[in-house]
Amino acid sequence: MSESTSRQQDEKDRRRDEILDAAERVLREQGFDAAKMQDIATRARVSRALVYLYFKDKAELHFAIGLRALELLRARFQQARARHKTGLDQLRAIGHAYLVFAQEFPVYFQAISRFEGHQATPDEEGAQKRMMMAGRLVHAELITALMIGQQDGTIRKDIDAHIQVAITLWGFTHGVAQLLMTKASVLEYEGISMVDFVNDAMEMAIRAVRA
Repeated sequence: MSESTSRQQDEKDRRRDEILDAAERVLREQGFDAAKMQDIATRARVSRALVYLYFKDKAELHFAIGLRALELLRARFQQARARHKTGLDQLRAIGHAYLVFAQEFPVYFQAISRFEGHQATPDEEGAQKRMMMAGRLVHAELITALMIGQQDGTIRKDIDAHIQVAITLWGFTHGVAQLLMTKASVLEYEGISMVDFVNDAMEMAIRAVRA
């Protein structure tokens, strides 16, 4: 690749990132359904046509944000695992890391939630396929923790369907995160401490796999 071509690609990547940054700000303010491509173009200070040059439609732009979300989430899971030795403690840390992620990056959490509601197929292409692959890498962090736990004796050795258990734990934690974001007032009305709710939920999941 020539120096000129490399500079052009760098410029394209920079512009694409700027559009995604603008989209995240608009989505944070307006929500996924209300936000329009023109709003994103205006915030990015580019033409609407240029936005469509990078993203063929709103769905593809959403998938691109979802990919960002999953890449960051995987990094958070890796950091959580690195701080703990046993597989069981790694799983617990991953669960708490996901809940913190959901609170810290609500737009990313919404992007992941929308993708979870998307009817994925094995022959997905483009942005959808990249997001599916990123999701598998996130699940792989849970699988790694499960396998480490089986080796160190903290996780049940009779668990052999690792991907099934990983997806189940993911779904459970995702649901807890949604409750925290949408039903906080209900929990408060019922006199349920948010801290106790999180800790009890995580321990419920941990008990299912603990040796």
